[in-house]
Amino acid sequence: MMMSLVALSIDTMLPALSPIGHDLGVTGKNTSQLIISIFFLGMASGQLLYGPISDSSGRKPAIYLGYGLFISGCLLSLAAPNFPVMLAGRFLQGFGTAGPRIVSIAIVRDRYEGSSMARIMSFVMTVFILVPIVAPALGQGILLLSGWRAIFGTFLALGLVSLAWFAFRQPETLKQENRIPFSFKRMTATVRMILINRSAFGYTVTTGLVSGFFLGYLNSAQQIFQEEYALGKRFPLYFAALALSIGCASLFNTRLLLHHTMQLLSRRALLSISGMSASFILLILLQENHPPLWQLMLYCFLTFFSTGILFGNLNALAMETLGSMAGIGAGVVGSLSTFISLIAGTVIGQSYNGTVLPLTTGFLLLSVASLQMMNWSERMKTMPVP
Repeated sequence: MMMSLVALSIDTMLPALSPIGHDLGVTGKNTSQLIISIFFLGMASGQLLYGPISDSSGRKPAIYLGYGLFISGCLLSLAAPNFPVMLAGRFLQGFGTAGPRIVSIAIVRDRYEGSSMARIMSFVMTVFILVPIVAPALGQGILLLSGWRAIFGTFLALGLVSLAWFAFRQPETLKQENRIPFSFKRMTATVRMILINRSAFGYTVTTGLVSGFFLGYLNSAQQIFQEEYALGKRFPLYFAALALSIGCASLFNTRLLLHHTMQLLSRRALLSISGMSASFILLILLQENHPPLWQLMLYCFLTFFSTGILFGNLNALAMETLGSMAGIGAGVVGSLSTFISLIAGTVIGQSYNGTVLPLTTGFLLLSVASLQMMNWSERMKTMPVP
């Protein structure tokens, strides 16, 4: 439920980007995309905070703090009189959801490791990815019935419900004797330890690059489907079909992990994405930068299936060597990877020019870079970064 809150806060907004921009006086063609990007900026900024807090006070208090900030951000966006206030509310929502998102990973790491952790993470990521199947349709429905401000009212209600459920149903997983007092010195030292850990650092960057091309898709999906292909209110249906491919892949990954390593599955997925992207770029150029919708959907469906294989595995690989520092480790991994994805995804989104060429090019470049970083992580992985 906490993972779904993150996904809902992102994908429910997609059909509302243009109406919000229009009502709040946005003039730039791609400026409304910042409603998505600023949320990720808040989430990246917050993740460094919640890890150390969860290591010192326990997992549940850190999540309570995050929910408080998220609810405050929802109220701010709900009443936003202009675009800067809207962005401030979205930043606060992202900063708040970083708590549930990052501490959830630490809770999993408290209880599991290795392939078992990867299987659990795949189930969690399946929920995170399956929510977009209904989220844009939910946003479209709320938009038609009550306007875009009601979307933030819905976030507020769902946040309160999931907070109450978590408080009553989830036990504390960090025992009192395993808690470590909060210290900026320890935090800085731990960050340095992760940065010189070749495996953790390399897979964190790889996770960020993979998330970057997915964020680029989120930033430009509404314009591609509703404007370039003129799908209008049918946009949520096509978005849902692609989200389904990622969710199915995450579930399929839990079965594949019984017979194959996380490294092998991740490498094959990245090779598939880079190969399909290079081929589709040629098709785009041969068709005057506007391929038929069925070709775009086929390419995206296959590419996102491979992406679904990557999400759970890369997160688990980045956390694999951080068992003794799961809380702050999850925070550093999540924060750094989200900052990387924010930069890459925003560049892809702001490059949108009325065609799918910038998006596909971003997929190709980032998947190739991810392969190179993954190879670097595995090469002499026990040695520190020079």
